[in-house]
Amino acid sequence: MARTGTRTIAVLIVDDERTFGEALQLALRHERDLTVVDVVTDGEGALEAVRRHRPDVVLMDVAMPGMSGIEATRRIKGSDPEARVLILSGHEDPLLLARAVQAGAIGLLRKTEAVATVADAVRRAYRGEPIHDEDEVESALRRLRHRRSAEADAATRLQRLTPRERQVLERMATGASPEEIAKTLGMSPHTLRTHVQNILLKLGVHSKMEALVLAIRHGLVTTVDLTEDVVG
Repeated sequence: MARTGTRTIAVLIVDDERTFGEALQLALRHERDLTVVDVVTDGEGALEAVRRHRPDVVLMDVAMPGMSGIEATRRIKGSDPEARVLILSGHEDPLLLARAVQAGAIGLLRKTEAVATVADAVRRAYRGEPIHDEDEVESALRRLRHRRSAEADAATRLQRLTPRERQVLERMATGASPEEIAKTLGMSPHTLRTHVQNILLKLGVHSKMEALVLAIRHGLVTTVDLTEDVVG
């Protein structure tokens, strides 16, 4: 095991599953150049622990109730630009690396990584060395920029819907049949079909289901009931 200097590297572990955090703490005890200074279970606790312990490296869970690991990282870096944060994730999200880097994290680790891999990443973070290939990071950032551009475009398209078209879309989300929607909104089946065609055209989608997915993603509707044939 390579030594990084005469002092040990102070590590803070942040994970909402305390059993995972404590298990990682126990595993890292075998790395003689690393010392876990604390294990905390939420973003607010992470901010306080960083102020109290001034750790060299923070291992930050991404999915936590309340403040996410990404937001906690952003706030830590805002108060201390020299802080080194490694994001931990148990989920496969192709855009997470980009979000982590944009928040100021030095890299992303899967929770399934071997302890030796985590320890090595901590050492590299402490030395200020990159955790990921430059091409990997740039590719992730491009994908995130593309996603955000597409989401902004979709939001603009949703704003083009008239109040009546929004009503139709909301009724579609309830799983009501075309006949029920037409009756509830006081329109003929032909008028309803015209509204649906206009909705699909304005949103740039090819089916009612695509329209509903877009509406859910942007908060226009909250749930979709598929008990009826909404795509027919």
